[in-house]
Amino acid sequence: MQRAGMFIVFAGLFDVLDGVMARLTHSTSELGVELDSLCDAVSFGVAPSFLLYSSILHVLGQTGVLIASLSALAGVYRLARFNVQLSGFEDKLYFSGMPIPSGALILVSYGMFIAPSGLIPSEYVLLFTTILVIIVALAMISTIKFDNIPKPTIPAFRERPVIFILGIIAFAITIYTKGEALFYVMCGYLLLGIARAGFGLIGQKVHPDEERDTLEDPDDNPFDL
Repeated sequence: MQRAGMFIVFAGLFDVLDGVMARLTHSTSELGVELDSLCDAVSFGVAPSFLLYSSILHVLGQTGVLIASLSALAGVYRLARFNVQLSGFEDKLYFSGMPIPSGALILVSYGMFIAPSGLIPSEYVLLFTTILVIIVALAMISTIKFDNIPKPTIPAFRERPVIFILGIIAFAITIYTKGEALFYVMCGYLLLGIARAGFGLIGQKVHPDEERDTLEDPDDNPFDL
């Protein structure tokens, strides 16, 4: 579990780097988007679901297979929606719905560090795991806005200094704790997006330019929050 989880974490790092390299070399293309999504579906959809099933949910039999597959199915839907709504290859401020790598990191870090730590009583591990998978799946197929990772440049820092600093702090804490804080960091990312949606629901005005500055166009969605 630990070794497999680390490979998925490394896949997340390479997922960030391949986009950076494509932009630096001006080699972005629709074919690259499709190939990237295929890799993401396996690395961040199938692999985390299989790890959760094999380490925790296997005791539920076929029900465990169904629960574990929810995040993979939601992630593949999320990737398909992203591809058909992609409005350009330039960097944007937000994603519509939580990206599949973020969902994978939540589930993998939970399976690596939280579930076996004893923080959750053993009789509640299955329940907590099921709830977590459902929340992650809903977050991915929702249209909640989630922050895109800022580029490590001075203009990016000036544009979003708070997000930039929070990202550096989160990365430093994760490295310092040897990955043990990754689950809490990613849950913070999830809650930040949900909190933004919550403020929007209670009447907070959103700047028109910010509303449009997402990688995807708006989409009617039954889980639109």
